[in-house]
Amino acid sequence: MIGGISNSYDSFNPYSNVNSYASAYDAAGSAVYNEEAAPERPIIRNPGESTEKQAGKESSPAECKTCKERKYQDGSDEDVSFKTPAHIDPNAAAARVRSHEQEHVSNAYKKAAQNNGKVVSCNVSIHTSVCPECGRTFVSGGTTATQIKYFNEENPYQKEMKSSDAANKYRGMNVDIAC
Repeated sequence: MIGGISNSYDSFNPYSNVNSYASAYDAAGSAVYNEEAAPERPIIRNPGESTEKQAGKESSPAECKTCKERKYQDGSDEDVSFKTPAHIDPNAAAARVRSHEQEHVSNAYKKAAQNNGKVVSCNVSIHTSVCPECGRTFVSGGTTATQIKYFNEENPYQKEMKSSDAANKYRGMNVDIAC
């Protein structure tokens, strides 16, 4: 400071961060880094994610251990992917879960075709949750519900229903009146 006027360069020291953490010097005069005095650096577990920590959450999405270790597993008795627990990158989870649920849809159509049936309806739901550690919304799984109608022509009840429908239900539905 010269004559009561301060110079911004007097108060700024580019090496102040380094020197404040250096508590000792070695024999050559170089600063030795003091880990206890250094601020805690975040561990980036999910590169490319936000490092901003939401209010009330333990970590940011980039540092979240829960998201890094999350595994997906299929609980059905069908032959599909994810029978053993596997990790999916949170950014790719939606696409991977959708493709997995499509495997269930394909299996339903195969099963219907092999057993003289018809897929009446098919509903796929993708579920989301919020990570308790970092607050990120993630795809937590999916559910596929299919309904298959099977036709059995040898069943006497099926034959009776078919003839009853022909006699009562469909008679007169299509009338061609020529005047």
